[in-house]
Amino acid sequence: TLIPRATGSSPLLIATRSPRSPAFSAPSEPRPSAMATAATISATPLAPLPSSRHAFASPKMLRSLPFLRRRLPSLAAAAVKQDAAVWNAAPVASIGAASADGSLFHLRVDLSDAADLASSFTAPGQYLLVRVPGEDGLKPAFMAIASPPGGGAFEFLVKAVPGATAEKLCGLRDGDVVELGAVMGKGFPIERVTPADAAETLLLFATGTGISPIRSLIEFGFAAKQRADVRLYYGARNLETMAYQERFAEWESSGLKIVPVLSRPDDGWKGERGYVQRAFLEAKNIANPTSTGAVLCGQSQMIEEVTSALTADGVSQDKILKNF
Repeated sequence: TLIPRATGSSPLLIATRSPRSPAFSAPSEPRPSAMATAATISATPLAPLPSSRHAFASPKMLRSLPFLRRRLPSLAAAAVKQDAAVWNAAPVASIGAASADGSLFHLRVDLSDAADLASSFTAPGQYLLVRVPGEDGLKPAFMAIASPPGGGAFEFLVKAVPGATAEKLCGLRDGDVVELGAVMGKGFPIERVTPADAAETLLLFATGTGISPIRSLIEFGFAAKQRADVRLYYGARNLETMAYQERFAEWESSGLKIVPVLSRPDDGWKGERGYVQRAFLEAKNIANPTSTGAVLCGQSQMIEEVTSALTADGVSQDKILKNF
């Protein structure tokens, strides 16, 4: 799915580094914290010093090492303090099923007492870390924010992954408390396809929970009615696993055409079958590549294949937007 998978590291490590990849794909591990650095320096023997007079280490520098080691515990303590400041406790406002098969859930978190966190969400496509208090053995989950910027709550689309923080989130009740990290990423750089005539054709692609930041973008608005052709290719296994169907009519009224693509539909399905990239490649229908843009979030193979097809047709790489 496209929103950052439940991954990350311990709370101490996650609070100081945003990932290279959310989604949306599996993010890389954060850089070591001060405490990890302290352990590494203390445990690693010093290499013999070169005999050259140009050697980097001087006697004066060597004498400073004990002082450095004395400083490391305080640096680690500062990192712990910073970690505590980053997490924001907030109550669950509502939670409920987002798909007919029960694999996806809508989670809404009230930010009435976290106004600074709410205001730091400024662009569709941004994400953050979520953890459940008391579940110290589980890694916090990367979650793309599904609601548009400007509200007093964050909404998420959560897939119940057994044994992960996401599963715990799906089991919460109204009023339970979650902890949210700082908002990360710059979101989709929508300014690259703005104003509308910069991308008269705008193609949106989403698979699985990658629809979360795409929903945020659609409901935030991007002048869809002022563009000639706006399409959303949305892939899922079947209708029972497809979220936000109740919003489709509203989205289409805003000026976009929705093309659901099902990889394992039932026999009665009359729409597109297979994978999003195949459905797009068969239809394509790009009138003017120089005035075409795209927004992608979801499965990495889909993103790679659609990006390759668009650039091969002359669409500028700069107008192919991702949120990582």
